[in-house]
Amino acid sequence: MTDTAPRLEVRRATLADIPAVRALCTKVYRDEPPYSTAQLKGQMQNFPQGQLVAVFDGRIIGYCSTFRVREPLALGKHNWSEITGGGYISRHVPDGDWLYGAEVFVDPDHRGSRIGQRLYEARKELCVRLGCKGIVFGGRLPGLHRRLKIYGSPQAYVDAVVEKRARDPVLSFQLRNGFEVLGVLENYLPSDRESLGHAAHLVWRNPHHVESGSYSSSLLKDKVRLAIVQYQQRRVRSFEEFGQNVEYFVDVVADYKADFVVFPELFTLQLLSIENARIPAPEAIARLDEYTEPLKQLLSRLAVDYNINVVGGSHPTRMADGAIHNICYVCLRDGSIHEQAKIHPTPNERYWWNIEGADRLETVMTDCGPIGVLICYDAEFPELPRHLVDQGARLLFVPFCTDERQSYLRVRYCCQARAVENQIYVALAGNCGNLPGVENMDIQYAQSCIVTPCDFPFARDGVAADTSPNVEAVAFADVRLSDLEQARADGTVQNLNDRRFDLYRVDWRPRR
Repeated sequence: MTDTAPRLEVRRATLADIPAVRALCTKVYRDEPPYSTAQLKGQMQNFPQGQLVAVFDGRIIGYCSTFRVREPLALGKHNWSEITGGGYISRHVPDGDWLYGAEVFVDPDHRGSRIGQRLYEARKELCVRLGCKGIVFGGRLPGLHRRLKIYGSPQAYVDAVVEKRARDPVLSFQLRNGFEVLGVLENYLPSDRESLGHAAHLVWRNPHHVESGSYSSSLLKDKVRLAIVQYQQRRVRSFEEFGQNVEYFVDVVADYKADFVVFPELFTLQLLSIENARIPAPEAIARLDEYTEPLKQLLSRLAVDYNINVVGGSHPTRMADGAIHNICYVCLRDGSIHEQAKIHPTPNERYWWNIEGADRLETVMTDCGPIGVLICYDAEFPELPRHLVDQGARLLFVPFCTDERQSYLRVRYCCQARAVENQIYVALAGNCGNLPGVENMDIQYAQSCIVTPCDFPFARDGVAADTSPNVEAVAFADVRLSDLEQARADGTVQNLNDRRFDLYRVDWRPRR
């Protein structure tokens, strides 16, 4: 008898599955755009346990998305976009009473193999394991568009299916699987033409549920130690000397067992001081670009050697198409290197360095959960952090470079607002000192800080740590991710829960 690997399995989805899930979504929903990469990252990072894939012979043939919600939201009137946060499941709460079914789709070539039923059973098992009251979702009514004239209303049609006077290919399946109808959700998903936009409000009640007031969290890690470096710009004579300066700070914060260290925006312009002469901007960018690979290797080595995640400020980088982007290299302690380019260059950046804005903004998955990076000016645009938070970010890092106090305060005040409105932690790191021989680095003003939401679990003034202005310094703060979860669920104000998804949302539209 020969042992063989199972050909079919249902398992938790991972970020590596995203391209295959998107391809399957395109195949299933031919007339609608598939879930974006950001939406799928949001689903998998906001509630990893609830995202499942069915895999047959190594190929993904089914996907199931689920999250936790409070009872008033689950059992009240709602539509799909409101309750799922625009498809990101950003309204997930770790102590939600009910599991909510956001999505299930199966490869048409494998229908009849009961893949959907396997995914529903896995969802029920998750519900029992978590001790939730049950599962709620809006079920499609694909037979409604053909029979509305016969029955007169969506509710009458649903009643007929429940009483077995009519058959609906989806609702009849749900009823056979133990779901009961609470009513009809009108205008649930307007793009569902077969259902005329409506859905059956369905519930499955967990027979093993026991009332409990316990709090549970899906976080990878609770306490996270952040370190910010207020970095002094001064002349260096070689890349090696620059590297020694950077390593000094990484070494120091690693001694304090920090999980992250953050350097300022454009801190690599210090490398232009090696020649100690003013260099025209186009030539300066070419010189800086020579250091891109050495810089990435330096930061990656330090991250691994010192067991710390390095948020590497930013560095002007020439892209393959000739465009110049201001890029933050995020080097994790597992050796991986990630990039986040600045979306909005300032007028000075455009004038002095010909820097162009990028068009991608995604979270980076770390051993402390998903994080986001916004470079300086980007923090002044509230849509950007909201897009990252929708993807699951709870930590936001803002490397900045400002020349005088007013510029600095614009960044700081906006970051404080981002912390409050998104209920996240925001860490800022800026430059001090000056480089008289480098264009646009004549003077610097910074007071680096780590800011929090303003509510009872957090620092009194919403500031977990800060530095003295305009001196080289390091600051630390321990932040608890569970405090964010509790504030989002039970805080004095609940900004994320209280968003009006019926009125507005952030839709990311990358350039084609």
